[in-house]
Amino acid sequence: MARVDVAETGSGGAQDRRPESRIRSVVDRWRGDRGVWRRGVLLAVCAVLTALVMIFHAQIPNRIGNLGSLTETFLPWFGLAVPLIALAALWRRSATALVAVLLPAVVWVNLFAGLITDKSGEGGDLTVVTHNVNADNPDAAGTARQVAGEGADVLALEELSPGMVPVYEKALAGTYPHHSVQGTVGLWSKYPIDRASPVDIRLGWTRAMRATVAAPSGDVAVYVAHLPSVRVKLNAGFTASQRDRSADALGEAISREPLERVVLLGDLNGTMNDRALKAVTSQMRSTQGAAGDGMGFSWPASFPMARIDQIMVRGVEPTASWSLSKTTSDHLPLAARVRF
Repeated sequence: MARVDVAETGSGGAQDRRPESRIRSVVDRWRGDRGVWRRGVLLAVCAVLTALVMIFHAQIPNRIGNLGSLTETFLPWFGLAVPLIALAALWRRSATALVAVLLPAVVWVNLFAGLITDKSGEGGDLTVVTHNVNADNPDAAGTARQVAGEGADVLALEELSPGMVPVYEKALAGTYPHHSVQGTVGLWSKYPIDRASPVDIRLGWTRAMRATVAAPSGDVAVYVAHLPSVRVKLNAGFTASQRDRSADALGEAISREPLERVVLLGDLNGTMNDRALKAVTSQMRSTQGAAGDGMGFSWPASFPMARIDQIMVRGVEPTASWSLSKTTSDHLPLAARVRF
């Protein structure tokens, strides 16, 4: 009889250790704690401020150190504040902070949840790849062979140093019989290239080009661009003025494009959220937003934090968009399929 009593007591102890029992115990403690609504006010304020930054990012001025563009470049990462504030709220036993953190959570989901789902489809008339190969790439030939092995019909390369152009031409000749290099950008294609020429993006040297690719399903205008780099400096903020001027010039060139089908490939040193690229982003679609799987961050390759490399289209329908495996460059290559 004594053994039966011990077994029953042990069974009850096991039940008390079940997850639902623990949750019930926590709720009971919080219910009897009069400070749950008074504690964590600072955490609640942080949650509200995070939500406000995400909601009103377009109103953050660029007059001081291009703060607005800097915020928009890394805007998706503001979502990390949600689990951090929630964990801190649980540790502090703050019901106020837990309720407040729902606000940035809902805002982030509204802004970015659509990007993390797989929207890729089947088919497509043209596969394109873009890659900033890095002027100091220690294995240019290996990088060329790697991206050529992805099977793209059209390949755009940026940051081509003059001395390495012959290396890329030799490595890609077997896969791409047609190519054109203009300044530090180049276009390789399985299909004939016509009317290749530089595009003036107000730099004084060539970092953008335009060409017509005679694809089997019809002609398409392909732009390759490498906008100026940006830096974050303590004394100057987000130094992006030169990039912004080049983005405006690129947008003007694309707006004058006579062909209906347009594809832009390149390193724009900015994200789709950055209002400074509006001259381009307002008239073209991102393949990642339309047919991607995940955020598609491309830089830096060792730990991608932002999608500053872009594949954008007009007059064609994206069917898939994805990031490729890391090369010896500091950027990840990007690929997309489009349907005419």
